[in-house]
Amino acid sequence: MFSFFKGKREMKNIKNQQGNSPTESTHKSSNNIDTSLSMNVEIIKKRTGNSSDIVIRPVKLGKFPKVKTKIVYIKGLVDNQTVNDFLIEAMIDIPASQEQNTQQEVIDMIAEDVVAVGEIKKSRDWDELFTELMSGNTIIFIEGNNAALSVSTQGGERRSIQESTTNVSIRGSKEAFNESIETNIALVRRIINTPDLWIETMKIGKMTKTDVSIMYINGIAKNEIVEEVRKRLKRIDIDGVLESGFIEQLIEDQTKTTFPTIHHTDRPDGVAGNLLEGRIAIFVNGTPFVLMVPALFIDFFQSVEDYYERFDISTAIRLLRTIIFFISLVGPAVYIAATTFHQEMIPTKLAVIVAAQRESVPFPAFVEALIMEITFEILREAGLRMPKAIGSTISIVGALVIGQAAIQAGIVSPVMVIVVSITAIASFATPSYAVAISARLVRFMFMVSAATFGFYGMILAFIILVVHLSSLRSFGVPYMTPLAPFIKEEVGDTIVRRQLWDYKKRPKLISGRNKVRQGENQKPHPPEPRTMNNSDYEKGE
Repeated sequence: MFSFFKGKREMKNIKNQQGNSPTESTHKSSNNIDTSLSMNVEIIKKRTGNSSDIVIRPVKLGKFPKVKTKIVYIKGLVDNQTVNDFLIEAMIDIPASQEQNTQQEVIDMIAEDVVAVGEIKKSRDWDELFTELMSGNTIIFIEGNNAALSVSTQGGERRSIQESTTNVSIRGSKEAFNESIETNIALVRRIINTPDLWIETMKIGKMTKTDVSIMYINGIAKNEIVEEVRKRLKRIDIDGVLESGFIEQLIEDQTKTTFPTIHHTDRPDGVAGNLLEGRIAIFVNGTPFVLMVPALFIDFFQSVEDYYERFDISTAIRLLRTIIFFISLVGPAVYIAATTFHQEMIPTKLAVIVAAQRESVPFPAFVEALIMEITFEILREAGLRMPKAIGSTISIVGALVIGQAAIQAGIVSPVMVIVVSITAIASFATPSYAVAISARLVRFMFMVSAATFGFYGMILAFIILVVHLSSLRSFGVPYMTPLAPFIKEEVGDTIVRRQLWDYKKRPKLISGRNKVRQGENQKPHPPEPRTMNNSDYEKGE
């Protein structure tokens, strides 16, 4: 900003030396656009460092131009076809009869009668114009006017809509969000076709000026939560927002926890389902992940696909996910506690086999588990960061080779390799990546507790974990809802899943005044079976 005002002062001195009129000098000391076309172009060049991707092109108005005009845009951020066909060509083909307008009327004529583009803004402020320019819009400057037009020409190369790679499902929509905030919002609007779907957009980041949008359904979302989201976003004062993770870390309730208190997804149907329950979606330009608030602990064990299948199938899958989470949390700790303090709890035949295998291992069970866990974490991270072609190969081959070599060297026992492998697979099967990482970290706390006090230490660690989870909040809503506080009507959508026609009300602590989800008598009513008599058989019915 300093360089901008410095550039304006230099241009003012130059023009004063050349004897400019008092009328022209009235705009020099402010942040307003100058009436001089050359002055405006010079300011743009100075402010942008005369960057090579800034295009400044003169355009003739009609066959007999009387007014000098220039357009300014950034290569790669605009849709070239829109600029050429609906902006430049339209300005060049102005009929001669329309050129009798004065210079002050030309800008209104271009905005209303010439440019065939959906959105056009008139502005006199340089900061606003530079924001529009950096967003991919085209600016039109006209000689003799102290205002400029911002034409919506955003475009450029973007990733097309593809299938989700992080929330894969067998049944349901195959569409996933991309990096364009306009496309992501449109994908949700295609699902929820109501004017009550409201969107508020703001720019966050002093340098990046990233578009951030709040989406909610008026009447279903709680006004207090919407206002809280709006207040937390407006409080952010940061140089740049590169991904939705920046927003997530700056608006969450509790920072001293490994568990996520804000849910994110890249599936439009997942966002639509959460909006219908009363949650608020936060879209961030440049990322395919949309934030959902408030988030409950049980939400991270559910998938949008659960509601597309029958209730008994979905319930069985949710129970399996719960078991998987506990295995990934306490798998190595159970082995450490059983082999170190509670050998009497192991069946005799199994205890003999485990003792024979551990006879040549020089380390205690805790050190043995710690070595294998750290090794698997290294392999997991290496496979994730390596190129796709060799990443999976390194993970599989590395695990097999290192595991077999460690057993033959007598560093670890075969049972420990099995336990750690099952634990690693369980962490991969957890639906939410954020919760899976939390379980991987908390797992070490359970291992230390088991190595210190056995199963008693594990029970103490589990109590501490439950108390910690119960103390968390997500935008004021208790994290363990509806289990703590216990809400009987909503327990049917936690580990188990009720039948679809039983979801009559929305969550109490999340939704607003409109809590009715569906009407009565939604249960299927098939026709009564008809008993056939002898006459029906004779008629061939």
